Amino acid sequence: MTHSIKCTKCRTDAIIFQRYSGMHLCEEHFVSDFEARVKKAIRKHRWIESGDRIAVAFSGGKDSSALLYFLKKTFGMRRDLEIFAITIDEGIAGYRIPGNSEKFADKMGIDWHTASFAEEYAITMDEIVRRKGDTRSCSFCGVLRRRLLNKTARELGATKIAFGFNLDDEAQSVLMNVFRGDVNSLTRRPVKREMMVPRIRPFINLPEREVALYSRLHVQVREDSGCPYSHNALRGDVRTHLNEYSYWHPATKYALVNLGEELSATGNRVEKEMSICGRCSEPCMDVCRACQILDEVRRDD
Repeated sequence: MTHSIKCTKCRTDAIIFQRYSGMHLCEEHFVSDFEARVKKAIRKHRWIESGDRIAVAFSGGKDSSALLYFLKKTFGMRRDLEIFAITIDEGIAGYRIPGNSEKFADKMGIDWHTASFAEEYAITMDEIVRRKGDTRSCSFCGVLRRRLLNKTARELGATKIAFGFNLDDEAQSVLMNVFRGDVNSLTRRPVKREMMVPRIRPFINLPEREVALYSRLHVQVREDSGCPYSHNALRGDVRTHLNEYSYWHPATKYALVNLGEELSATGNRVEKEMSICGRCSEPCMDVCRACQILDEVRRDD
């Protein structure tokens, strides 16, 4: 006869084991622990304040769906806050279906907006890959998506953009900067910049598997198979190696995220002032990378 593993806190059947804490948790105590840690991160970073109009970067996947659910549950009744969703359609056939995101947001009672590469740039990621191959597709897509998301959020009056990035995502980003030897990114202190909507990451201290479980318990989003062009991304290799190492050293991802925050807080490199691109009228550094990418792609017309 087999016996189920009991929750460390109440002896009800456990649904998850946290390797880093050594605790088995039932559904009630898992959800309570999860939400308390998200709220703690929000308070620590002062990410949500009275009067905020928060745009959720809503892909429709498990992370962003869980975030939209959490923000609605936690802050939905506050009259001094507004929450809405933005979905960016990159134009990747069969990967992103904006209609599904719209249905979910409508079910949640959240205003939903969308913007597309096709309308903004007159080209889709499928066409970019057809012309340039998929070697740099993630780099191209990331620049164009971030620019369009910031523009859309700003035009809709957002004061913050909330991302569903979790602990694994953040730890991978820090390690990628280490592998690249990117000292600037590791030690840069963030500053508020004109025309750039500040970003917040409420799930920064929650492991991917816990976000996935929270999502499965509350929103039951069908997991997608991933972007078809992401197989060349450095992040995939870093994810594999980091997960293998973290299996034996469970606190590794937390250590990397803490390292990133410490380096950013104590670093002496301040982000350069942004300028406005003379062509697209969007904020950029010395050179508008989005316009550079579009020029490179369109040379093949």
